[in-house]
Amino acid sequence: MDFLQPTLKLFADIDVQVDTPQEVGESPRGRRRLIPILGGQAKGDGWTARVLPGGADFQLIVSNTLAELDARYVLETDAGDLIYVQNRAIRSGPPELMARLARGEPVDPSAIYFRCSPSFETASRALGWINERMFVGAGMRHPDRVVLRFFELA
Repeated sequence: MDFLQPTLKLFADIDVQVDTPQEVGESPRGRRRLIPILGGQAKGDGWTARVLPGGADFQLIVSNTLAELDARYVLETDAGDLIYVQNRAIRSGPPELMARLARGEPVDPSAIYFRCSPSFETASRALGWINERMFVGAGMRHPDRVVLRFFELA
């Protein structure tokens, strides 16, 4: 049986500005953290948007080498359309580098595995097709921001 092999098509580059983490503490499942989202910008093929403040990245530090991330925020395009983003990700790396990231220190992004599965919802007619597609991406954590590149699975 022949299968179609998915290809990746660049959807957007997003730069998300983040605030100081709120440490919830150790729970039975791991250490909980919440990272407030302050703003940022997005650039896609033929469109740009800003990241609205008020979202957050809900994190579960599973172990000293693995974090599960669930970021939720809204983009507002220059045309005024709103896009709800939910981005689930995992970030893993050597314990000493993961500890540096947790403290807000710079870490070489190539030393960290940061992959994600974003989904989008919008009422926009022009962008409505994103409601019916799957996406993947990769990210880099910096002390004050997260840089993401999202791809449509075409």
